Amino acid sequence: MSTSLYSTNILKIIMKNKNFWQKLKLTKRPFFCIAPMADVTDAPFRKMFSKYGKPDVMWTEMVSCDGLMHEEKAEQKPRGSKYPARDRLALSFIYDESERPIVAQIFGGDPETFRETAKYVRELGFDGIDINMGCPDHGINKQNAGANLIKSPKLAQEIIKATKEGAGDIPVSVKTRIGFNKNEIDTWIPAILSAKPAALTIHGRTRKEMSKVSAHWDEVAKCVELAKDTDTVIIGNGDVKSLEEGRKRRDESGVDGIMVGRGIFGNPWFFNEKIKKSDLPLSEILKVMLEHARLFEELLGGKKPFVLMRKHFGSYVGGFPGASELRAKLMTTECADEVEKVIKNFEL
Repeated sequence: MSTSLYSTNILKIIMKNKNFWQKLKLTKRPFFCIAPMADVTDAPFRKMFSKYGKPDVMWTEMVSCDGLMHEEKAEQKPRGSKYPARDRLALSFIYDESERPIVAQIFGGDPETFRETAKYVRELGFDGIDINMGCPDHGINKQNAGANLIKSPKLAQEIIKATKEGAGDIPVSVKTRIGFNKNEIDTWIPAILSAKPAALTIHGRTRKEMSKVSAHWDEVAKCVELAKDTDTVIIGNGDVKSLEEGRKRRDESGVDGIMVGRGIFGNPWFFNEKIKKSDLPLSEILKVMLEHARLFEELLGGKKPFVLMRKHFGSYVGGFPGASELRAKLMTTECADEVEKVIKNFEL
């Protein structure tokens, strides 16, 4: 088959396929994703990446299905709102058109609640819905959610089915780990694949390991083999600190995409092929950090505490004389104006 004919056939497949995961798989390997992280991948954070170095797929913070669907007592309803908790949690679902494709991540332990949440997320216009089956947080695991679902494969399958029913034509994906207390990919991964998620992100550690050991990319590669006769797109996650390393992991494991978490902190240029943070002058880095702080106030001011911005300051600032002193002062700021004042005093 000629190259031009092959390209034409690929384009025909892409045009017919509404599943953006398959489009990415056909056109870009690996594609890169932002990992969903609580109190990190919020609207201002993602908007900074859209401007300075957009990944191929964006992810929201993880949001509770139970919280979104909880109907409060009549006396607790402000102005007759049926779902006041939803109004608070929906802050995590604020997004901009420039972020597409964007996936909303949800968690819980009840299939029916997932079904109803999926309907709600579909109405918000997201490109995909992701089910968290990997979060190691003890509080979430106590709800039989997150990584705890690894212990209940049948329930996990029911949740995927229910979410797909509620999502309609929006693709449903899953993010998980290679096991709970031990490696369980030979049983856990086939159980998930049998439910036919559009995509599956595999964090190369067990829940017990948390982030205390290096990610097991050899096990991620085995998961790719388990999925080779399915239509599920496979994404690898764990310890990727650069695009170059991501491509190396792709070559080693055969994954379709790479998800990056901690490696992107304080670096909205991470996915930019033309710019490296290490090549930028400090003045530019501090300018962008201040822009991030102001964007946080613009989008979430009065709704979320400014203290959430401080974790980003520690990541933006480092590797230069006086960094520790500057970082310490930034950690006491309460608003963007105070951040600007600290920066100006430092530069003087």
